Amino acid sequence: MFTINDNFTLLPSSYLFSEVAARIKAYSESHPDAEIIRMGIGDVTRPLCPAVIDALHKAVDDESAMDTFHGYGPEQGYEFLASKIAAHDYRDRGIDIGEDEIFISDGAKSDTGNIGDILSTANRIAVTDPVYPVYVDTNVMAGRGGHLLPDGHWSKIEYLPCTQENGFVPDLPATAPDIIYLCYPNNPTGTVLDRAALTMWVEYCRKNGCLLLFDAAYEAFVRTPGIPRSIYEIDGAREVAIEFRSFSKTAGFTGIRLGYTVVPKELKGLDNNGNMVRLNPLWRRRQTTKFNGASYITQRGAEALYTPDGQSQSRETVDYYLGNAAVMLDGLRHAGYSCVGGTDSPYIWLKAADGMSSWEFFDHLLDRYHIVGTPGSGFGPAGEGYFRLTAFNTRENTIKAIERLKS
Repeated sequence: MFTINDNFTLLPSSYLFSEVAARIKAYSESHPDAEIIRMGIGDVTRPLCPAVIDALHKAVDDESAMDTFHGYGPEQGYEFLASKIAAHDYRDRGIDIGEDEIFISDGAKSDTGNIGDILSTANRIAVTDPVYPVYVDTNVMAGRGGHLLPDGHWSKIEYLPCTQENGFVPDLPATAPDIIYLCYPNNPTGTVLDRAALTMWVEYCRKNGCLLLFDAAYEAFVRTPGIPRSIYEIDGAREVAIEFRSFSKTAGFTGIRLGYTVVPKELKGLDNNGNMVRLNPLWRRRQTTKFNGASYITQRGAEALYTPDGQSQSRETVDYYLGNAAVMLDGLRHAGYSCVGGTDSPYIWLKAADGMSSWEFFDHLLDRYHIVGTPGSGFGPAGEGYFRLTAFNTRENTIKAIERLKS
């Protein structure tokens, strides 16, 4: 009889956002007249910008003619998009990233989950707490998690608490892990790290031989001068860091899916014989074997984001969500809530009212105010008693939700 990957049986039976969806469904069925405002899952509401729509239509037309039809594309992405990414996202900002260091995919979630394929299961990892669940769950699936402890932590994972006491900024690891996950602007707390803080992390990784997996999915929301938008703004980061980016929140690609990962050529790890091996060709080998590439149509849509119209329109979309976040932040504080984030981020992290647990507060908001958020405990034990709200709804619904809470 065949056997299964036992690591999957170690995981809780439900992924966080699946549990949230199940509770909303049950409530909606029992309260069909309730007008529920969803501010939980990080999906967007603004449509794709006109420049992208025009490019998508043209790309569809390309597929209708023999001389412009595209079938299988390069697994790492088309050069026409990689060159735009390299130029606009990096070189225009003084960062030297080559097209052959960029790997276009169907999203940052896939890449942050799959990157472990090229890394030994013997590696010890460290994550912030609270943390985006994919980082932890995919390492548990691979066998790097150990067993689940009574406090909600995994035995083989080092947790770096981000709490009110430390200003939601993680301390350096107590022991030198092999792999460190950082996400900034942060999901779920909405906080950011300045240049000095990120420099400290890069120097730590260089000193201790750590790999830094840096999730920059929300970099387009940064507006505060001096806050880095890429880990490669920090000297030495090319030697220790992989960066993940997404078009989902910045350009509304949650439905058509697109993102990319940067693996610098300087980045090396040890094989079992103690030899230094570059990660760039390993990731290329993984992608060419297990991924068929993002669609030609979607990549043409993303290319349009780098035109003057696309740049202006996508920035307008991000500014819209930041406007929502400002409305939320101001209203929540006036209503007496303690919260962070919402300035350079679409997320607001607030303390649950009246000493409620995260899930108690979830049920309270849903039942009394018909507002949906995400329980902080779903992001890790340090998230207990906290709650995440997103700025991705419409301005009308955002104002309506805050007015309900203020009342």
